[in-house]
Amino acid sequence: MIHEPPILTVRRDFPRPTAAQLAAVAAATTGWLVDAQDGRGSLGPRIKPVFPDEPALNRCFGTVLTCWCGPDDNLALAAALAIARAGDVIVASAEGFEGSAICGDLLAGMMRNKGISGLIVDGAVRDLAGLREVGLPVFARSVNPASCVRSGPGTVGLPIVVEGRTIASGDLLLADADGVVTVPLAEADRVLARLEAIKQAENRTLAEVRAGLAVPGWVEALLNSDRVRYVD
Repeated sequence: MIHEPPILTVRRDFPRPTAAQLAAVAAATTGWLVDAQDGRGSLGPRIKPVFPDEPALNRCFGTVLTCWCGPDDNLALAAALAIARAGDVIVASAEGFEGSAICGDLLAGMMRNKGISGLIVDGAVRDLAGLREVGLPVFARSVNPASCVRSGPGTVGLPIVVEGRTIASGDLLLADADGVVTVPLAEADRVLARLEAIKQAENRTLAEVRAGLAVPGWVEALLNSDRVRYVD
């Protein structure tokens, strides 16, 4: 006899970052985190804050809780809400499907009530007026009033792939007006150790730009070296 497969597969326990690791991510920018990962870590240009011009709604950070919903379904997202902890960021994979929204203001309001820090969706959301009132940072590909089904199958807490990047529950995440960046938990110490040096270098250069810097010194040095051949 062939048994029916489970509607949901859920992993409730997984390693989580330390408070110090989360604090380091909170003090960063997405650009710095990408630089600390040798140019990697971004979820790409399509997932952006739903309210990009509202500072309280275009930035979040926290521990990743993954869910795979698949196209046109949000059963796994509802299950992720049930097991999430305060401070988690739910990252939901709709496999890039934008034909229907997998979250609206009601589900987002419940997430806010649980203390969830934000929602990242590689698909669509809806109910813009209600989402603004809820006040939960939401990042998505698009807005679409069409509603989805809630039938599964889906997974919660297991690795997913979003915009070509593998993401696991327990990873660190920072999202801001530029987009979304994740840091694998296994690489967090190495990445965060590099983060401080990147931050200092960026701030030094920023101070020089504000003071009038027009051409970086390394460009001047290159143009005056034997590595450049002038033909004029």
